[in-house]
Order: sequence, then structure tokens, then C-alpha cells
Amino acid sequence: MKKYIALLMALVMGLSVAGCGQSASSSASSEAASSSADSNEEEVWLPYDENLQKKKDDRDATGKTGAVAACSWYASKAGLEILQEGGNAFDAAAAVAYTLGVVEPYFSGLGGGGFMTIYNAETKEVEVIDFREIAPAAANAQIWLDEAGEMKQFEKDGQKLGTMSSIGGLSVATPGEVAGMEYLLENYGSDAVTRQQIFQPAIDLANNGYLVTATFKEELESEYAGLAAMGEVGNLYLNDGMPYEVGDTLTNPDLATTLQAIADGGRDAFYTGDMAQAMVDAVQAEGGVLTMEDLANYEVKVREPVSSTYRDYTIYSLPPASSGGTHLIEILNILENFDMANTEVNSADYIHRFSEAFKIAFADRAQYMADTDFAEVPLAQLTSKDYAASRYAQITDQSGTYTAVDAEELEHYATTSFSVVDQWGNMVACTQTINYGFGSKIAVPGYGFIMNDEMDDFSANPESVNCAEGGKRPLSSMSPSIVLYPDGSPFLTIGSPGATRIFPTIAQVIQRMIDYGMDIQEAIDCARIYDNAQNNVCYESDGVDAPSAEAIAQLQAMGHEVTDKGAWQLFFGGVQGISIGKDGTLRGGADPRRDGKALAY
Repeated sequence: MKKYIALLMALVMGLSVAGCGQSASSSASSEAASSSADSNEEEVWLPYDENLQKKKDDRDATGKTGAVAACSWYASKAGLEILQEGGNAFDAAAAVAYTLGVVEPYFSGLGGGGFMTIYNAETKEVEVIDFREIAPAAANAQIWLDEAGEMKQFEKDGQKLGTMSSIGGLSVATPGEVAGMEYLLENYGSDAVTRQQIFQPAIDLANNGYLVTATFKEELESEYAGLAAMGEVGNLYLNDGMPYEVGDTLTNPDLATTLQAIADGGRDAFYTGDMAQAMVDAVQAEGGVLTMEDLANYEVKVREPVSSTYRDYTIYSLPPASSGGTHLIEILNILENFDMANTEVNSADYIHRFSEAFKIAFADRAQYMADTDFAEVPLAQLTSKDYAASRYAQITDQSGTYTAVDAEELEHYATTSFSVVDQWGNMVACTQTINYGFGSKIAVPGYGFIMNDEMDDFSANPESVNCAEGGKRPLSSMSPSIVLYPDGSPFLTIGSPGATRIFPTIAQVIQRMIDYGMDIQEAIDCARIYDNAQNNVCYESDGVDAPSAEAIAQLQAMGHEVTDKGAWQLFFGGVQGISIGKDGTLRGGADPRRDGKALAY
């Protein structure tokens, strides 16, 4: 309902766009894009065509030395420049991350957090850097509930904007992005490039401007009510109270100044002093409990990845507090018991096997998954081949029923993901987020960035293993992953946004590459399906290798409920990845469902 109202308001107010000095038509937006590109004295790659529709092609790249695949051309370009200047994949990853926070402020940024899986070519080891947001010390399992145990609504000027877990001060967790990037640079960065070089692309874009894309416009319309009501965030990302149009140029000089301060002062510039106090003041003004101590005490966690094999390819992915890596492995372990390679992509049998594996994984997720600092999680069982075989044995030729996932555990799709490979073979897969579109809708005055609403990823049920507690990391589905060939050499770095669709989506792409020998872009383009414990197969009805009407009818006869999500749907994530051929060729792939573009040299 909220999205419908926001779209309706945007359409109604769009009638007066021309009077407000904004782009009033597709042609005007196209002219703005052309003009902006000219003013920047270089051609900007646009993820949309002359009709302002997302491009279905020109997303991939091939190279021999280095590659970057991100959800924005601007971010891929920033990372590639660092690689070309002699920096390593870890230097480039920081440049990509900070740039994404500028050009995709609705999905990630300084006020958020995430996870990174890295492959160190020198040691041949894989590690996970956990910079997930953390619940403030004062948080507890009843923080959003009224006396009747119902979720409270956040109100602004008498307008109900959403639950207190998803908007406003009580939705904000302690951000981890800056700490994560600083840890990465300190421990893995090279001396070949300076900090200023790493930050400069993001600073320049914030100062000089970047083009609003179709995805950006979708988020502005979807989240319009919150943006318009919350003041400071609307000042940053609305044009005189109106959504920007595709092709408009947007700047954020306050964010440029903030990025420069972090470039100069490192972690302390963000987590202590005036900037930290401004964050605390902004959050507490909207009812939050974030404190200076929460910020100063934030800790990055370095974790051992969960791992297993699929057809002798080794897969490394995220352990809890993300559920994604564990259940990605569980799904592939289950499917390994079936002859997937000789089953037609998106046939009824193919979709049925994936659907049942998904439902089993989600049943286990609901029962077991939480921050391992607060709960015992049976990782060895969930990632074992024997356990997967026993679960596979429960699958019949009819749709099965498993324990349902709590509705509140389904996160939003507003994350972003990228991959980097350098000339030495170092690999990075990173997924970062501020959770819902434009996060908590709280922007920090004078600093140009938005605080997350990551507290919404906790369960509102005080009895849940994933309930809110001070110092706890909320459950996630993020799954940036590294895959090695059977001989142990690097094969793939991959990740995706998409909330609970993340690990099912990545499982489909990996399976298609390994079992069918698909090129990474082919595997990304291929139509996707999704199911969880709710027993409803969501599918793309058009696109590459989409399920036929006959296949859908067969699924219904097998007892599956089905939902047609259309074609090229953002619902199914936005996979970015890089594969390494046996001859060393790098193939970057980016998802047409988002604004992504791979670059390589």
C-alpha cells in the first residue's frame, strides 16, 4: 500500500514537473543525460536506453589483467582505475564501496555495513570480513513493542510512515562500513596507491555530480513518502520536494566533505568527534538509542568462511550472522544428489528440485540461524553432505511442506554487491547495505549520508533466536562467495543483493556455470525462480530460458503455487561476478536487472 501511495503521489505531482524546472519528459531526460555526459568531458555508460528502459545487453567485460563488476558503472570505473594505477583488489574494493555509497545512496553508504569474502593470492587463503551493523547497547527484544506486544508505528507530523523497526531512530544499528573498509586497507591494501587516490572518485562524483538512473528513480518513487516527511534526507535526494528524473544530475557536496575527512582521518574521523556526535544527535532526535559509546566500541569481526564442494568445485561463503553462505552450500549439497546437468534449465523438474531445496533451507534458517556470538548454530550439520543427502531423500515428485519462515525475517532487497580481481589473482566479493531503500530515512545534517535501518532484520518476536539484543548482529542473507576449481585455483567471485532471494539466486548462477558450462553473463541473464517455506514458486515469465507455460502448468499439477513476476525483475537480485578462465582470461558479468556494468582490462 505504501509503495502504491508513493507512486500515485509522484505521478500526480509529476504533472507540474515542468513548472518546477525539472525534466518533464523522456526526451528531456535523455537530453539531460547527454548534456551531463558532455559536461563531464567523457562519455558516461548509461544502464538505460533511449526509452529510459534498462539495457538487457552490454553488461559484460573481458580482460587479462584486472576486472571489476559492480551495480553501478561509476563504481566499476572507480575500482578499475585503482587497478590500472597499480593498486590491488583490496584497494580497488574500498574505492568501489565508497563510490557506491555516493551513486546508490538508497542501497548502501557510510551509515550501513556488510560482509566481504576475500581470496589472498599470496597465502591462498579465504577469509570473511564481517562489518555488519550491530544493535546499540540499549537495544532489547521489546524495543519496538507496545504493551499488547504489537509493533509500534513511527509517526512524523501525524503521518504513519512504517514500523519503528524500519524507519526512524529505533531502526538504526551501529554502522560498520567505514570500520570494514579501514580494516581492509590497513591489513590488505598496497602501498602502490594513496588513500587520496582511493577516495577521489567518490569525492569527485559527490562534488561534480552523477546521473540519476532508472533504478534510482524507482527507489525515489517507492520511498517518496518517507523522503518527503523526514526533512534532511529529502533535502539531499528530492528536487524541490519532487523525485529527480532519469538523466538528471545529482550532487552531494556535504558527502564529498565527509569522504575527504575520512580519507584524511581514517576510522576515528567517523566513529569519534563531531561526525559521531552528529550521527548520535540525528538518531536520538528521532527516538533512537544510538550513543557515542556504541560508535567508539564498534568492532570488525574476521571470520572463517563456511565451505563445501559442488561437483568438486570448492565454495567459500559467509558464516552467521549471515545465513546466506550456509544455506547456499546446503542448497547445492542437496542438488548434488540429482542429475542436474541432464535436466533442462527451467523445466518443471528443474524448478521443482530447486524449489524443494529452497524450502528445506528456509525451514532450517528459521529454526537455527542467528549471530553465533549469541546462539549455538549447527554449521557442521547444515553444510554436511550426509545431512544434505538425508534432506534430499525427503523430496518426492510433489511439492512438499516444511516449517514456515516467520514473515518478519524476510529482508528488503535494498543491498548492493560487487566483485574485484587483480593482476596477482587476489579476489574480493562484497555485499553491503543500509537495508530498506534510503535506510531509516535519517540523514545526518551537514554530512550528507543516511543511517541504516538494519534493526529491522531482527525478529520482532522476543522468543526468536534472532531477537534484538544489545551488541548483537542481525540475521542476514548476504552471500558474497569465492569458488575454486577442483584443482584449487581461483574460478569465481560472485555476490548479489536481493534479501532472502540472495542465496537462492547465487545458487542458480553457480549451478548453471558448473553443470552447463555457461559463461558468467549467460548464467546471470538466465531467468530465475524463487521459493521459500511459503510454498510459492515465483518465476520470471519472460527473458532468457524463461519457464514455458507448459512447465508452469506441470508445476501446478505437482502441487506448487506459482506467481508470475514478469521479466528482468529486481526482485531476483542483481548478480555481479567475475570468472577466471583456465587460460587466465577474466570475464566480468553484471545483472541487467540492476544498473550494473562490468569493466576489465
